[in-house]
Order: sequence, then structure tokens, then C-alpha cells
Amino acid sequence: MSHNHDYSQATKNIKVAFFINLIFTVFEIIGGIYTNSIAIISDAVHDLGDSLSLGTSWYLQNKSDQKPDKKYSFGYRRFSLLGALINSVVLLAGSVYVIYEAVGRFIEPEHADPTGMIFFALVGIAVNGYAAWKLSKGKTLNEKVISWHLLEDVLGWVAILIVAIVLQFNDIVYLDPALSILITLYILWNSFKRLKETLFLFLQGTPDEVDSEKIEAEIIAIDGIASLHHTHIWSLDGEHHVFTSHVKLDKVDNLDTIIAIKCQIQVVLNNYPFEHYTIETEMAHEDCGLISNKTSQHYE
Repeated sequence: MSHNHDYSQATKNIKVAFFINLIFTVFEIIGGIYTNSIAIISDAVHDLGDSLSLGTSWYLQNKSDQKPDKKYSFGYRRFSLLGALINSVVLLAGSVYVIYEAVGRFIEPEHADPTGMIFFALVGIAVNGYAAWKLSKGKTLNEKVISWHLLEDVLGWVAILIVAIVLQFNDIVYLDPALSILITLYILWNSFKRLKETLFLFLQGTPDEVDSEKIEAEIIAIDGIASLHHTHIWSLDGEHHVFTSHVKLDKVDNLDTIIAIKCQIQVVLNNYPFEHYTIETEMAHEDCGLISNKTSQHYE
């Protein structure tokens, strides 16, 4: 299946998640007021932030589908990564807000309508669960981050459901904020890991699934290649990667041999998820003028 199809599907998935979340947020606000549940109202405010974040992600994911042009020669893939970064930050901020509200409920406990909470919790689990399942199958980092948004909502509604059932029999006002804090801490932990991964890619770190040493060894093993230098590997969006390198040739004195070596290098690189690669070939006596640059990477 083509990468373009994957990205088109990602855009559709995020669009569906956006409208589901926005409509449900309105429904949730009404439910919070009806049941007098601070937990539901707090979650509605959090979902409103999610809706804004999803709308941004939808736009950026759609933007990332555009083909390369003179303005962005590598294309718009990194717009999807920008969407993932924004969503990670919003998710962290939302989690901090939930903890703040939960602490407030410890200080000033509130009583709510448990029967109404059960109804809205079941609807919340079904709606957010469907959206989370839809995006969990996505391949882009943007979809994965958004799925954590929705998973947080699902777990939050599970907590509300459990508390509502308990409140039917025992009025334990501190149970709701306690569960909310535990769930939010779990989400925060995973959000920090996702944010770390996104920032790493933003700073053009080498993708974990790409073994640069193995690639270099396979290229150097090609007859006629003496060494590599200025080898750089980075990712556009966490899925599509870029490779560049200078290849020092040995005992090669004709164009046909150089072309043959380049073809062999392409065979090696085609086994990896590189959307773009650039190979600079140099003769044994040739100096590229960059080897002495201390800020450059040098692999030999």
C-alpha cells in the first residue's frame, strides 16, 4: 500500500475523530450540568481543548499530504510531526488541569447524580473508545499521539463509571478524585515519552528503527568503496526518512564503474524506509572540502 494512501487515510481518521470529539464535548457539557458532576464538566473542558487540538492536527495532517514544491523541497511531511508536537503539549497541559481539578475536589467534595453519571459514562466509553480504536491503527506519529488523547478520555470515563456505581451504594466523595489522579499520572507518563520521541525527531535525531552502522557496513562491503563520511540520517515525520552520505571510491577510474556502484548502493538503501537519499561519490585522491569541518559527522 502506498505512503500517499496511508496519509490520506490518516487525514480521514483525524477528521472523523475531530467531529466525534467536538459533538461529544457539547453533549458532555449538557450532561455535566444535568448530573451536577464536576468530574464530567472538567472532562468536558478537557475535551474542548482536545477538539481544538484535533482540528489543528486535521489541518496539519492534510497539509502534510501536499507534494514537494519550491517552498518545501522535501515536501510537507514535517507538518504532521508539528501536529504531533502540538497535541503532546496540549495533552500534558490537559492532564495538569485534570490533576488540579481533582485536588480541588479533595478540598471541597461535591455530590453528584450517580444514575446520570452511569448513563453518560457508558456513552463516553463507547464514543471515545470507537475513535481511539480508529486512530490506534494509524501509522503516522500524529495519529498515535491523538489516540492517546482519546485513550485518556476512555480511561477517564471508566473511572467515572466505577465511581458512579460505587456512589449508588456508598457516598465516598474522595473516590472520584483519587481515581482521576491515578489515571492522569498514567497518561502523563506516556505523554512525556511521546513528547520526547517527537522532539527527538524534530531535532533530526537518527530514527531508532534505522541501524546506521549496519547500513554503512553494507555499503562499504560493495566492491570499489573505500569509506563513507558525512553520513546523515533523519526523519521527516517518524515514518519517512532521509539518508545522505559521501562515498569515497577506491581504484575506480571510469564512469561505467561509478554508475554500477551507485546502483548497488541504491539496492542497499531500498531495503530501508528512506523516502529520499543523496549519494556523493568521490575519487580516492579527491577532497570534498568538508572533511576538516569539525561540526560534521564522520563515519569510517
